[in-house]
Amino acid sequence: MKKSTIWLLAVIMFVAFLALLFLQVRYMRTTMNARAEQFDEAVRRSLNNVSVQLEKDQTLRFLQEDMAESQDRLSRYGNQTLSSSESINPQQSSTTIVHPDGTSSITIDHSTSQPKNLREQSGSGVFMSPNEGANTIPNTSYEMQQMLSKRYLHEQALLDEVILKIMYRSSNEPIEKRIDFKLLDSYIRSELLSNGMNVPYSFQVVDNNNRVVFSTPGFSDRDKRAVYTQTLFPNDPPAKLNTLRVYFPSKRDYVSAEMRFFVPSLIFTFILLITFVFTIVTLFRQKRLSEMKNDFINNMTHELKTPVSTISLAAQMLKDPSIVKSPEVFKHVTGVINDETKRLSFQVEKVLQMSLFDQQRTTLKLKEVDANDIIVNVANTHILKVERFGGTLDIDLQADNSMVKVDEMHFTNVLFNILDNALKYKRDDVPPQLMIRTRNEGNKLIISIEDNGIGIRKEDLKKIFERFYRVSTGNRHDVKGFGLGLAYVHKIVTDLNGTIRAESEVGKGTKFIISLPVITQK
Repeated sequence: MKKSTIWLLAVIMFVAFLALLFLQVRYMRTTMNARAEQFDEAVRRSLNNVSVQLEKDQTLRFLQEDMAESQDRLSRYGNQTLSSSESINPQQSSTTIVHPDGTSSITIDHSTSQPKNLREQSGSGVFMSPNEGANTIPNTSYEMQQMLSKRYLHEQALLDEVILKIMYRSSNEPIEKRIDFKLLDSYIRSELLSNGMNVPYSFQVVDNNNRVVFSTPGFSDRDKRAVYTQTLFPNDPPAKLNTLRVYFPSKRDYVSAEMRFFVPSLIFTFILLITFVFTIVTLFRQKRLSEMKNDFINNMTHELKTPVSTISLAAQMLKDPSIVKSPEVFKHVTGVINDETKRLSFQVEKVLQMSLFDQQRTTLKLKEVDANDIIVNVANTHILKVERFGGTLDIDLQADNSMVKVDEMHFTNVLFNILDNALKYKRDDVPPQLMIRTRNEGNKLIISIEDNGIGIRKEDLKKIFERFYRVSTGNRHDVKGFGLGLAYVHKIVTDLNGTIRAESEVGKGTKFIISLPVITQK
């Protein structure tokens, strides 16, 4: 698959995920806004009903008080006099009611407040007296009409007096005398339940001077959006209005209660996004690995072809009878065959190392060895190669405890690979200088191998332990290899429960640092 195709798929999938995420968030916000509006409407409706109910309670209270006062007056004065501040006569056309404090009065026209049937029977609004002493049906009817008229006008006057009390006296009373706060609490709870809202709340009542008259525990106005206000007795004069404030601490939970299913939805969306990103990254890695394998096959073909061709040429020379007659030439040709055979075996061994990477863990023959001794043996074997280039190889074994449990053959190959790379990537104008040091850090053995070669760039440093990866050397083509050496080193050290890292600076050299667990002396 081409890189452009992979990038196109990646862009399409990324845009699709972004669109899906946007739609989910948009739908969630719309639903939460609708839920919040539903909550606000239910609360406003409930508080309005509470205000209306309080007004009805106040009217009922004044009616009961006035009825009690009327009954008291009737019991003391009989049916002759209705009150000290009112005069009712069925033949009068109006009644005057004086305000209780004497500051104002109101006149009621009875010509329009009489029952219709009474006016129609009298004809002129005044009842005619029957003949004296006549005990007839008209006389009885007249007396009943007089009784009904008096009763009606009395009740009418009582209602008018109650209205005046509500208009003048009620607004002058302090709010704590007009409201039973326990009853108010029950009204709020009942109205909220009737609107399907079983939520906790607290409230306070504020008078016309913005003074808190009553407050339940837990009331707070920090969250302004969770506090709702309702004017109590809205028909009072504007300067005497009182306010009910209700706080809902769980409003946010109530609004978001139905949004909980969005959380797993978003989680799964992000899981799919991460899976998609991982898939795309894996595709790019596999493509790069495929390209590296192709380069490896080309390299391997070239590396194997050269010794095979040399051996084939040497074998043909041995067929020449003149070669046999010249011992020196014969020795030289056989020596070439021997060297190229070793070289071919070494290259085949490198290729066989690839099988190690197909296993999750290499099968190692572990035994306790002294790492310092192995380093000395490797240095003695490798010093001849270093001196051939006019360089030096020094060792500084400072580790007191250098006993480690490793596979001796593979651990030796690790050191050889690192030293071989130091010589491969030496600078042409500077003799190679190699240094091997050991030291202890806690229960770890630290082995550092440092050279003064061409160094490695930062962008290549983090990739040098990958399979088939080879650092670019510009126009130099004398460095051969398959890109498996350091990958092999990394895998062996990791399988030995150790770590390896590299520090390098271009033009100054490279340092490899190996950390292995030491065997604790018992």
